[in-house]
Amino acid sequence: MDSDSLSELERRVAARMQHPDQAQVREWLDQNNLVYGALIGVAVVMVQPFLTARSLDLAAAISVVAFSFAIPLLAALILVNRQETFRGRRTKSMLVTIGQGIAQGAAFIGLVAAFWHIHWIAGVGVLASGFLGMGIHSAGFWRLELDVGSSSEEPEKADQGR
Repeated sequence: MDSDSLSELERRVAARMQHPDQAQVREWLDQNNLVYGALIGVAVVMVQPFLTARSLDLAAAISVVAFSFAIPLLAALILVNRQETFRGRRTKSMLVTIGQGIAQGAAFIGLVAAFWHIHWIAGVGVLASGFLGMGIHSAGFWRLELDVGSSSEEPEKADQGR
């Protein structure tokens, strides 16, 4: 595939992301709900041992503070997500977009710091695998979208062959 064809496909994918169909919106909302709930669950589990600790080292303190930001924001985002699902569209609120970044970032920092508290190698492992996972998700998502854009097959039929 030459670079002109690839650029055209990327433009079409970008256009679909700007004006998604209802199925894509529902999928995004479902994924967000799963992520927010999972991050709250992880945060609650990771913070529990620190609640009764007499003192916290730096990594544990960073974890607790990061999760203290993340948990309420993630709970608010679940509520927004329920309203978005009810209305069948995503909000265009910049405050919500900023809140998503802060909540997810704080949860990731809390998770890395909690594992760092256990052992610094574990913290580095979570940090590295988190970035690798983000790259894997991004590559997989874009490849799927480019394949849909370049194929006359229905997305479901194209996915069955993989």
